[in-house]
Amino acid sequence: MDLKRTPLFDLQLAQKVRMVPFGGWEMPVQYEGILAEHRSVRSDVGLFDISHMGKFILKGKLDQIQPLIPSDLSRLRPGQGQYSVLLNEQGGVVDDIIFYCHSPEHWTVIVNASTTEKDRTWIQTHAPAVDVQDLSQERLLLAIQGPNAQAKLQPYTTVDLSSIARFGHQTGELLGAESFIARTGYTGEDGFELMLPLEEGRSLWTKLLNDGVFPCGLGCRDTLRLEAGMHLYGQDMNDETTPLEASLGWLIHWDKGPFIGREVLESQKSKLTRKLVGLEIQGRGIPRHDYPVLFQGAPIGTVTSGALSVQSNKGIALAYVPIELSILGTHLEVDIRGKTVPATVVKRPFYHRPA
Repeated sequence: MDLKRTPLFDLQLAQKVRMVPFGGWEMPVQYEGILAEHRSVRSDVGLFDISHMGKFILKGKLDQIQPLIPSDLSRLRPGQGQYSVLLNEQGGVVDDIIFYCHSPEHWTVIVNASTTEKDRTWIQTHAPAVDVQDLSQERLLLAIQGPNAQAKLQPYTTVDLSSIARFGHQTGELLGAESFIARTGYTGEDGFELMLPLEEGRSLWTKLLNDGVFPCGLGCRDTLRLEAGMHLYGQDMNDETTPLEASLGWLIHWDKGPFIGREVLESQKSKLTRKLVGLEIQGRGIPRHDYPVLFQGAPIGTVTSGALSVQSNKGIALAYVPIELSILGTHLEVDIRGKTVPATVVKRPFYHRPA
């Protein structure tokens, strides 16, 4: 299968970079190294090419858009955003997405790369009166993340970045081009996600790197998001996983009107059998995807995401376990390459950025 490439591919090859297949794309997994890039984002600033992600503009009546997700979009004012999930009729997660409100009838929606076509078809099928404009190939998407992200980005935009609240957004100029600027990210740090035309996006990438901003790949993006307790679609949830099981019940606004999958979720509330939890390894060992999770030696689940936390130097993981074993402080084990290693159910996120 031919892999897609982002508009920054040639510029990335000019760096010291290692490329890997990811969701149908050829993407950088690391430049300097995962640890160096991770630490740069936590202590300074890093730059990610996330142009592979899907980018939609939705225009239509709010009551036609609302049933697509369990979150109440009527709560948002222009300039605000909402993380949520598309659901199927069984309450399963079609994708996790962010809705950004320009007006009740105008939304920017960012979706995962591997589900872009599926999501577009799903929205068009279940909200046929809503106009869906797909900008995925027409716009470049960057994420600048870290405590110094605002200072590094501010010289290149006319927007006062300090005026954008967390999960807020504005449309303004970046390098003279009208661009979308959101104070969101996938790292647990402060930062911005930027959608802009291809030429200006390539120029901004080069300028920021010349300013000393670290280029960062998928490797550290994964360790950063796991420390922050964030889900990866396709691993930590999928079409057969409900938001209640995935510990995303906070996305469901039960006081809103009908939404796809609502009846199944209402029925599941009182008889939930499993739940996604955070695990911290007690001792040496790094949990990885699909490693067995045990209770008193018996298999009870599998790791969905796992890594060594760079901040704590401990193994951390997400895993589905029976509801009765999901209580904080419960002692479990993880089978790490044939060795049973103690683990404890802990509160997420595993990392909090300094106030």
